[in-house]
Amino acid sequence: MKKNMGTADKTIRIILAVLFAVLYFTGTVSGLLGIILLVFGIVFLITSFVSFCPLYTVAGINTSKTKD
Repeated sequence: MKKNMGTADKTIRIILAVLFAVLYFTGTVSGLLGIILLVFGIVFLITSFVSFCPLYTVAGINTSKTKD
């Protein structure tokens, strides 16, 4: 798996994941939308920690500055 995510991209995803979790667990967003946001947050965290986004591969995007 080749890294295709840069530092800024990973940071934004982590911030969004935390925001989605806070919105869900405080009850601001609930129901199906809350669950969908929570799932997106989990996916954002996983892709941030492994520095790889499968959708970036499909779209031909690479925000990583390193050549792995």
